[in-house]
Amino acid sequence: MTEPADTVLVVEDEAPMRRFVRSMLVTHGFRVLEAGTLQDAEAAATESPPDLVLLDLGLPDGDGLDLLTRLREWSQAPVIVLSARGREEDKVKALDAGADDYLTKPFGTSELLARIRVALRHARAQKSTDDPVLAVGPIKIDQARHEVTVEGTLIHLTPIEFRLLATLAKSAGMVVTHRRLLAEVWGPTHERDTHYLRIYMKQLREKLEADPVQPRFLLTETGVGYRLLLPPPAAA
Repeated sequence: MTEPADTVLVVEDEAPMRRFVRSMLVTHGFRVLEAGTLQDAEAAATESPPDLVLLDLGLPDGDGLDLLTRLREWSQAPVIVLSARGREEDKVKALDAGADDYLTKPFGTSELLARIRVALRHARAQKSTDDPVLAVGPIKIDQARHEVTVEGTLIHLTPIEFRLLATLAKSAGMVVTHRRLLAEVWGPTHERDTHYLRIYMKQLREKLEADPVQPRFLLTETGVGYRLLLPPPAAA
């Protein structure tokens, strides 16, 4: 039996861009809902809750961040912001408001599809959070035993290094902002202490990466945060 197609809500006020994204998504097997205003988007999301939302921030009747804030009151569907606003502060603001990812216009079709696949995989993984073992490529994190292995080799991590890695692994493939990492690992009073992150990410890379200078998994999103990269799916 064929699984139902994932539903994507495209919130974009420019009709040509909406048509382009819709055509691309339909070609790749998605069901698509469209909205050109904040009001229409909220109605569409309520009437037919989507599996994922592609959200433009510049809407004629309000800021897309307002919609994002309202969605997060009742929905955990991943939200990918598609915006011409490319400043780091705009990205941080959207991610801290609850967006799962951020793509600056213009963007490539392949990159958008890849981000969508990652966001949907992460959303499905979040539904099975009872599993105490997180696996990201060759990295396995046993939350119950506080043990980390890379390709079967046990790696000693300090308690802070372990919490930092586990926080990134719970959102594997997605960018996690500096503020969120600092709040979850060190506590809310440390949200501005970004130098902590630089020190501990360097230590993690030295322990987990084959080449810490050119990391494969622990990637920096300049000015925004960090991402634990998911390996590409194995070829069929």
